Amino acid sequence: MTDRLNSSYDVVVVGGGAAGLNGGLMLARARRSVVVIDAGSPRNAPAAGVHGLFAREGVPPAELVARGREEVRQYGGEVVSGEVSGIRRDGEEFVVTLADGRSTRARRLLVTSGLVDELAPIPGLRERWGRDVVHCPYCHGWEVRDRGIGVLGLGPMGIHLALLFRQWSEDVVYFAHTNTPPTEEESEQLAARGVRVVTGEIAAVEVADDRMSGVRLADGAVVGREVLAAPTRMVARAGFLADLGLVPTEHPSGAGEYIPADAMGRTEAPGVWAAGNVVDLSAQVGAAAAAGAMAGAQINADLVAEDTRRAVAEYRALTGVS
Repeated sequence: MTDRLNSSYDVVVVGGGAAGLNGGLMLARARRSVVVIDAGSPRNAPAAGVHGLFAREGVPPAELVARGREEVRQYGGEVVSGEVSGIRRDGEEFVVTLADGRSTRARRLLVTSGLVDELAPIPGLRERWGRDVVHCPYCHGWEVRDRGIGVLGLGPMGIHLALLFRQWSEDVVYFAHTNTPPTEEESEQLAARGVRVVTGEIAAVEVADDRMSGVRLADGAVVGREVLAAPTRMVARAGFLADLGLVPTEHPSGAGEYIPADAMGRTEAPGVWAAGNVVDLSAQVGAAAAAGAMAGAQINADLVAEDTRRAVAEYRALTGVS
């Protein structure tokens, strides 16, 4: 990582995770001047390994990012440490300002700033996050297989999550917590799959010898559990886009807020693309990287079209063709 920031680039990528680095790689290989600005706060930092990623199964997140940075640099791209605090449009370009006062200009933007997981205010939940408090069965299911798993009933995905985790363990308990109790149909589904339902608000996560040992309810009862699956409210990191008219929108699933974009990553703001978790709340590393690559290719194509229009105008001026 470096603090050196040039005065202008073809593309500024905001966010240095899988989507941003793969987008930066595509652009650098397209011989574009590109910088990836990374605030250094990856969502998967607490995880021991990345899972479901072809040919890189189990690789530590920090190692994957380090490889990605070197690959971007290998083709002339830059990776800079810093937090983007604001972006404004200036004519046909963008002015990107960092929290420390540095700034640069860009012809196009790729936003890959990710999201923030907002956890329920239950004592012990945040402290165990990424260890024995997890959220995604496809990220952590194999690692917690055949253990006593609890599922926190929060938001619209709680019961769905309980049924999913049942694939990895026969010992699953659904904690209704403050959620609406399961409907008759949902209760039947849970019962048919052998998922026990515990009512009552959760007071805390119990820990013994640096391991989760159970879930304590408000009435003092403790239900032994080794793992707790806790849905989060996922909110896109996008406050710096406000001056461009892009604000996080409530996701149709009710799971959080995201920045809408089309299948190619193009947002409603001209010249701005987005990829990864800022757009797709459920994207794992592989999907985020693929989306970053697609957006990078689309940005290059858009710049090629602009470069061609300018070249034609200059050609006509030189040749007198109208």
